[in-house]
Amino acid sequence: MSAALDSLPTSIAHLRTIATPAADYRVMPFGVDALDSRLGAGGLRAGALHEATARSAALVDDAATTLFLAGIAAREAAGAGGPVLWASCRADLYAPALEQAGLPSANVIYAQPRDDAALLAVVEDAVRDGTPAAIVAEASKVSMVATRRLQLVAADADMPVLLLRRARGLNQDVFAEPSAAWTRWRIGAAPSERLGVAGVGRARWSVECVRQRGGEGFSLIVEGSDETGRLAVPAELGRGAAEAAGTVRFAAA
Repeated sequence: MSAALDSLPTSIAHLRTIATPAADYRVMPFGVDALDSRLGAGGLRAGALHEATARSAALVDDAATTLFLAGIAAREAAGAGGPVLWASCRADLYAPALEQAGLPSANVIYAQPRDDAALLAVVEDAVRDGTPAAIVAEASKVSMVATRRLQLVAADADMPVLLLRRARGLNQDVFAEPSAAWTRWRIGAAPSERLGVAGVGRARWSVECVRQRGGEGFSLIVEGSDETGRLAVPAELGRGAAEAAGTVRFAAA
């Protein structure tokens, strides 16, 4: 009996290794340990669908969500050496802001389909074509079937598809709808650092991973994307950033 008990920790460790094998897909790290350490395999799966939505209907939260996805796309484009396709049915994208997040206009292909159905078709065709390094798409009406198709083609092409989910109504929670996305994020603006002189500090965002495959949700405060698309943890928060922001409240399917 004693020998069996002595071998129990080794057996448990072996079972954990079987249950959580090393990732067999390419990973896009944020380069921020507070984020990467909480994501499966140390970052976002590259060939996958990732969704983000604004925490509220406020313009500052919408801008934070847009730039959060722009930063991810910018880092992937810089590494892959290809353009980013940005698809939206709206005509309000502000190019100078994207450039500040690492996406100059020369590196972006803009598409403006007539509606969400046409937009999703454009995204799927672009993934299959393989020209973009990453795709950012803004849509309001996306079915579970559509997200499954996007996840499958993204995985097959090893290309990130970043979907900005916009609410169709003021009180709608888009994450109450099911999705096949690999991760789902809720982004909002947070108070900037106080400066010793008159001016505006680097933007800060509340970043909440509502759902991720093979992992738990979490939330933390980060500094917004710089000119290379990279985030940072505020210096005074350090490794306690996630705990300061609290844990995720729920995880939508």
